[in-house]
Formats: sequence, structure tokens, C-alpha cells
Amino acid sequence: MFTGLIREIAHVKSLRGSKLSIRAKHKASIGDSIAVNGACLTVIELSNDGFSVELSPESQRVLAMENYKDEVHIEPAMMMGDRFEGHIVQGHVDAIGEIKEIKNSGNSYDVFIKIDKKFIAYIIPKGSITVDGISLTVNEVFDDSFRLTIIPHTMKETLFKNYKKGSKVNIETDMFARYVAHIISHKQNSLSWGEVDAISAIYH
Repeated sequence: MFTGLIREIAHVKSLRGSKLSIRAKHKASIGDSIAVNGACLTVIELSNDGFSVELSPESQRVLAMENYKDEVHIEPAMMMGDRFEGHIVQGHVDAIGEIKEIKNSGNSYDVFIKIDKKFIAYIIPKGSITVDGISLTVNEVFDDSFRLTIIPHTMKETLFKNYKKGSKVNIETDMFARYVAHIISHKQNSLSWGEVDAISAIYH
């Protein structure tokens, strides 16, 4: 499990077959789970200046691979007793989004991201979403896109500083929204008030 708070911007050294080699300050151990641009990957090899993770052909097929060539966001998995800050992130990328527009609003940036319509049900206004591993708050949701408002600090300290119209990003929707949608879709008209209360309690 992760929080969506980026611990370091690391550098890709190479991608050969399924082995992605990364130069990083973080000291990993074999078998560690590390989110790289939001995708949970396993450390398979260590080096003097970093580590390598397994990036299977299937993973390469479903991830925004254009962002695995230079700098990448990394976040080690949470340890027992760690302070919890962002939101619950599994490291399971649901879809690839495409940045439609970035508007500089003076003291913030409005970022509009297009996504396959089938995932819109899992994106909630004022809810959480993970974009390339970053925990962010959704401001508006449209038919096939959503809007984020990003403060200058986040823009400067993450890879959002490099993104532009047409850039692809990894998207993980909110885990609780997926669970609620799944329950409702299977219950349909048979949802009891007790079950409604139980679902509501998830967000309290």
C-alpha cells in the first residue's frame, strides 16, 4: 500500500526487456514493492546507485511508457507505523489518461485530463485520484475528463513541470469509489438501508 506522496524523483538508467534500472537515493532491498509513476513494481536487483524492478510486457502494455525514459516518481511501500498522509493507493494503474489542457491561473494550475468514459464513474468531485503516483484532489468531473487544481509547489517539485497537452499519465482511481460502484452494480435495486449506511461509513 502507498499514500501517493512522492518520496523522490529518480532517474531511469535503462529498460532492457522486463528490467527497468533506476538511479535513486532510496536504498531498496530485494523484494521491496516500490511505486514507480504510480505502478507497484518489485525490486529484483540492487546496484551501487539504485535498483532494478520487474516491468513485465503486460505492465508495459497498460502503462504510460513515455514517462519511463528519463525521470520518474518513486514511493516505497508503507511500513507498519508510518504516518499516513495522502490517501490509500494500491499501485494498480486503472487507465492511461491524456492531458488535454494546462491553465495557469496565477496562484495555481488547472489541469484537465481525458480518460476512457468507463472509468468516469470511479472519479468523484472532491474525491482522491492518483496521477503518475501523485495523490491529488479532483475538482470537477465531466463526461470523459476531469479537472485538477495544482499548486505551484506541486507543479515545481513533481514531473507535472514537464507535462504538456497530449502527455500521457498513469491513472489510479479511488479504491473506495471502485468498491462502492462494484457493490451497487451487483445489488442494483436490492440495496438495503443497512448496506447504504455501511457504504456511507467508508467515507466518514
